[in-house]
Amino acid sequence: MMKLSGKIALVTGGSSGIGLAVAQRFVQEGARVFITGRREAQLAEAVALIGGDVEAIAGDMTRTSDLERLFDTLNARAGRLDILVNSSGVSEPASLEETTEEHLDRIFNLNVRAMVLTVHHAVRLMSEGSSIVLLGSIAGSIANPGYAAYSASKAAVRSYARTWNSELAPRGIRVNTLSPGPTDTPMFSQASDEVRQTLSARIPAKRLGHSDEVAAAALFLASDESSYISGTELVIDGGMTA
Repeated sequence: MMKLSGKIALVTGGSSGIGLAVAQRFVQEGARVFITGRREAQLAEAVALIGGDVEAIAGDMTRTSDLERLFDTLNARAGRLDILVNSSGVSEPASLEETTEEHLDRIFNLNVRAMVLTVHHAVRLMSEGSSIVLLGSIAGSIANPGYAAYSASKAAVRSYARTWNSELAPRGIRVNTLSPGPTDTPMFSQASDEVRQTLSARIPAKRLGHSDEVAAAALFLASDESSYISGTELVIDGGMTA
């Protein structure tokens, strides 16, 4: 039997990178999957690539009106939500001297504020046995020069997950954080070969992670196989932070 048979899942940021890999794996395991993203053309490409029982709802998660429309549409089409994977996020470098209000707003509006409001709306459609998986990063636990805002935003994700897990446990809803290390996604597409080689050398596995490896971990946290795992952080980093 497929691990997510009959489940309704929402994957934000599901049109590319880790989110796309998660959506693909969930469909393969029997879930009906909704994906979100800002670009309709990219969403259409993702739906065609994924195939199977997947639907796209375009929207900007930093806009309250788009969030409300997303969950109104989800409720009308599915009537409930069993799994939420919040994988929307942005990363951009800025040293302390280069940090601006605009930089902070871009990072925290999507990585934190939008994540909080997404979960706020999602839990209204969830019931006992549901699972929330928040995409964090090992950057939230280690020094990452030039990425202070991004690292702080991911530390916030982990903190919210732990607190929400305590709040939602009486309702039978689990909340966990999935924290990848450097992963070969479009976010790394502009990195030079030198940067990629330097990062790989710091990882005991001697390579970057793959999106499908992170998706496998997301499947585990979303499925009943992890029914006694809650409020924790699952690190997928090839041993980088060991």
